Amino acid sequence: MSRILITSGPTRQHIDPVRYLTNASSGRMGAALAEAALALGHDVTIVSGPVQVAYPAAAKVVPVISTEEMLAAAKREFAECDGLIGAAAPCDYRPVQVADHKIAKTGAPLVLELLETDDIVATLAADKGDRWVVGFALESEDHRFRAIVKMQRKHCDLMVSNGVEAMHAAENSVEVLDPAGEVLATAVGPKTDVARTILAVIQRQLVERSAK
Repeated sequence: MSRILITSGPTRQHIDPVRYLTNASSGRMGAALAEAALALGHDVTIVSGPVQVAYPAAAKVVPVISTEEMLAAAKREFAECDGLIGAAAPCDYRPVQVADHKIAKTGAPLVLELLETDDIVATLAADKGDRWVVGFALESEDHRFRAIVKMQRKHCDLMVSNGVEAMHAAENSVEVLDPAGEVLATAVGPKTDVARTILAVIQRQLVERSAK
């Protein structure tokens, strides 16, 4: 049995007290992965951004809002875990300045200056030691190539490649890739079924091998 950390859902980067940058991630993939991991007997912790889905009752859930909060919480939880599945879709950018009050309409264009946020999976993988890390690469083009590049850059042990159509959808289509670029598995269908395929690969490639 392993202790698995799953990041899930979107994050929000506030512009002012009522407006924020975010994306359409629903948390369904994270919930399905948690169910599949629990079914294999693993302990599961989920660090999740704001979602409407219900996570499995047997999982520990740590709610967060921003990318910075998700990274801080994931760092704390990963210290007690054997592996990470980075299924969240955190905001890649944050405003340089966040207004203290609601920004009033003036009729003039509003210019936002944005900075990149820290990459959660890459940050945790850089200090993973004997632990394993599985990333997700959501791309609109050149899916496999970009997923392999991300896997190498982020020092992941496996990468799950999927497309933008997975956002806020009940189904997904994925490839699970190893560092050599080999496709270890493909899965198409409801996210619950896709998650079971992903966890089967993780179990075989990472959990069982690390136990030897």
